[in-house]
Amino acid sequence: MMDQPTMTTTPSDIDEFLGVEPPSKYGRLLKWGAIGLGVLILLWIGFKLFGPSGADVNYATQAVRRGDLTVTVSATGNLQPTNQVDVGSELSGTVTEVNVDNNDRVAKGQVLARLDTSRLRDSINQSKAALASAQAGVMQAQATARQSRANLARLEEVYRLSGGKVPSATELDTARADNARAIAGVRTAEAQVAQARAQLSSDETQFSKASIVSPVNGVVLSRQIEPGQTVAASLNAPVLFQIAEDLSAMRLEVKVDEADVGQVQKGQRATFQVDAFPGRTFPATIERVDLGANATNTSSSSSSSSATSASSVVAYVARLTVANPDELLRPGMTATADIVTMEKNGVLLVPNAALRFSPDRAAGSGQRGGLTSVLAPSPPRRGNRATREVSIGRGSQQTVYIVGEDGKPKPIRVTVGDTNGSQTEVTGSEVKEGMEVITGQLAAGQTNEPRGDKAGGGERRQGGGDRPNGGAAGNSSAPAAAPTAGPRDAAVAPAKPAPAATASSAPATASTGDGDRRGDRAGLSDEERAARRAQWESMSPEERAQRRAERQAARQAAGGADGE
Repeated sequence: MMDQPTMTTTPSDIDEFLGVEPPSKYGRLLKWGAIGLGVLILLWIGFKLFGPSGADVNYATQAVRRGDLTVTVSATGNLQPTNQVDVGSELSGTVTEVNVDNNDRVAKGQVLARLDTSRLRDSINQSKAALASAQAGVMQAQATARQSRANLARLEEVYRLSGGKVPSATELDTARADNARAIAGVRTAEAQVAQARAQLSSDETQFSKASIVSPVNGVVLSRQIEPGQTVAASLNAPVLFQIAEDLSAMRLEVKVDEADVGQVQKGQRATFQVDAFPGRTFPATIERVDLGANATNTSSSSSSSSATSASSVVAYVARLTVANPDELLRPGMTATADIVTMEKNGVLLVPNAALRFSPDRAAGSGQRGGLTSVLAPSPPRRGNRATREVSIGRGSQQTVYIVGEDGKPKPIRVTVGDTNGSQTEVTGSEVKEGMEVITGQLAAGQTNEPRGDKAGGGERRQGGGDRPNGGAAGNSSAPAAAPTAGPRDAAVAPAKPAPAATASSAPATASTGDGDRRGDRAGLSDEERAARRAQWESMSPEERAQRRAERQAARQAAGGADGE
């Protein structure tokens, strides 16, 4: 058998069998070019996602100012008349007439109302009859006494003339006893007359109480009765009228927190506001601070458990005297008082936001980005991530930061003094007037208008915060308090030194309420929200009040335009 030749298969044979033409050199180059382009695109995407952000870091700054510092303690209370009298009734009966109404001015002794007096008149008539009967009994007893006295005198004369023979000793003793009884009868009758007179006087007094009169000159604050109503007197007389003696001078009683009561003293001046007159302040003076505490129990519960905790809030009542010549203020009005506890003039002031700024946190907030921020974005947060929690204690050493020549925060050591909540007094060899201190970090491209030349004074509200119900915040009544420097007007220092701070109008950075803030910040980044939050927290009460007024006016104008 003859051997058959061996067949060898080559790639060209396979391509010919499959009907595929061999790739050309141009095709191979195109394929490798597409692969390279894809790699470059992936590298570019990775750089954008994982690479550092190229945006410059901007810092909100504010100049150190020399100005006046006014420290206040805020407390809330109610206005009361200097002397308020509750008029009641000691008698039970039916009201027959009411002669006054609310807001009527009354004079001392004026009849306010009357009760039914028919039964009282009957009692008076009975007492008069009893008195007449007692007086007749006195006359009868006196006649009996005169008769017994004459009879005794006759028997004694006969006994003397007869030499003691007649009358007998027994008859003489009987006559003497009869005379003594007659004299006692006169005294008894006279006592009955006095008793009848007393009963008559009591009935007349009760009759007079049926007419309810005003004990003072004043104004009727309230009346609680109507004609035909039955009054039931008990151990505690029912209150029928409330009368304020004088409304031209009033008192304000506020509750001062135990943490602040050590600063409040008699004679300190204060100002207060009421919701009835927004934006207007009224002067007052501390009259006294009670030594006894007024504790209020509060309770709180957790939604995740049924446990309830109770705590006690300790406060001390301070009484303030208030002049009310126009009688605009009314009893019962809720007032928020700002008590001036300290005033300093010509001191160096820095915003509290500068004391809370932390460059480490600022750097951390600026480095977040890349794929992590895209796939797992940060949840909304309040406050400024570039701030730190500090305890601003008087005499403590703190650090503020300025923008250095390299564009990075440079620390400056200061000693803090008194604070009003938005501005703090500082001293130190490194800090100078006009020095721009960092108050927060802004997002890339965000700027603020430069600060004006107003020295910061401001006022502090402890425990009160911004006024509820839309009232004006802050204490604009303190004349020694100059407007404070707030981040709304703060200059912006870029990371790299610039010859002048960039200024732009940003009126919406400080909002007037939660609704406005939510609307303004709907499309902002986390850094922009944090910056705006820091700016709002650093504003003085006066600036916040001004911003509220501007926003309120804008809303009213917009509402009027929509109505038209």
